[in-house]
Amino acid sequence: MASSTTTATSRRKESKLSCKGASMSTEEKEAIEAKHRDFFWTYTEEPHRTRRLAIIKAHPEVTKLCGPEPLTKWVVLGVVLLQITIAHLLRNTPFWSWKFWAVAYVVGATANQNLFLAIHEISHNLAFKSPLANRLLAIFANLPIGIPYSASFRPYHLTHHKSLGVDGLDTDLPTAFEAVFLDSILGKAFFCTFQIFFYALRPMVVYRIPLTWIHALNVAVQVTFDYFLLTTPSLFSGNSLLYLLLSSFLAGSLQPLAGHFIAEHYVYETVPAEAHDPKNHVPVPETFSYYGPLNWFTYNVGLHNEHHDFPAIPWTRLPKLYEIAKEFYEPLPRHQSWVYAIWRFIFDEQVGMRCRVKRKEGGRLVGGGTGANTAKVAAWKEDEIEA
Repeated sequence: MASSTTTATSRRKESKLSCKGASMSTEEKEAIEAKHRDFFWTYTEEPHRTRRLAIIKAHPEVTKLCGPEPLTKWVVLGVVLLQITIAHLLRNTPFWSWKFWAVAYVVGATANQNLFLAIHEISHNLAFKSPLANRLLAIFANLPIGIPYSASFRPYHLTHHKSLGVDGLDTDLPTAFEAVFLDSILGKAFFCTFQIFFYALRPMVVYRIPLTWIHALNVAVQVTFDYFLLTTPSLFSGNSLLYLLLSSFLAGSLQPLAGHFIAEHYVYETVPAEAHDPKNHVPVPETFSYYGPLNWFTYNVGLHNEHHDFPAIPWTRLPKLYEIAKEFYEPLPRHQSWVYAIWRFIFDEQVGMRCRVKRKEGGRLVGGGTGANTAKVAAWKEDEIEA
């Protein structure tokens, strides 16, 4: 992976960037940097829109790659049935047994991570043409996860795309509390072990989305499914539900596939020398791709630069996008291993909770206002959440 690093302090201080035509005054920029110098603060536009336009100009044929992927629904069906079958087979297996945990870690966590990313894919309307069909498939994919979340994930994730790195809008960014209290080896190890809870709870701390009938349906279907597991002793048991919940926890813990959560946007790269001079207008890299074999289990989420550049291209066609626009993607920094990404995140002093690019403005809540001063309750419209 990538190049050698400078010291964390100098790197963070030297990563201050500016953009031509920026509306903020020098005093305002300096105030932000004084208050938030531990993050990589930038005044440039997020890179994906710019690169998307350049790629379309150079290779207009890439737009033909956009659109739903029919295979997605069959993969979802197979993985959901796999998890339900294992939940049935483990109904009488003791929770505190090596067999139970080994199956949950190796098979269950892999399957539920796959379902996490199926819901991610479906959130971009990439399984069906019909928005309603996508919402319903996401609720079905949610079943083995045990906790209803698919309806809430979509608006938060789309805001992550629209407002990448924008402080107060992008809920993928660690909060100031996390940056202060978890920026140590033990803190980072704790974060990596329990990161599924951080990703679940952090959005509600940043801002709230309005609840709609889709959310109500998501909750009703999930509660009904969980209740069925607990009340049909001939087929399932409490251990069946514990297996699914444990699978979800391990999928977002110290498990190889969970490395994608950290690898996607944490800055592992040395800031380029030319970026030290604001006049050069060189942004800090803020999205990293991975092209290894674990993409087979994760809907090619490792091709993350490609995904952010073209969110309307489904997982099966992202490799084709890379091949068409290889001259744009080959020079970008990348990860060679998600396992090593976790290891280095925990033990490398140069990498940590503060290694994220933040911008003060430039994004918007989907369906809401603009900038970081948007109300804490997002002004989503019901048809936008369902669309």
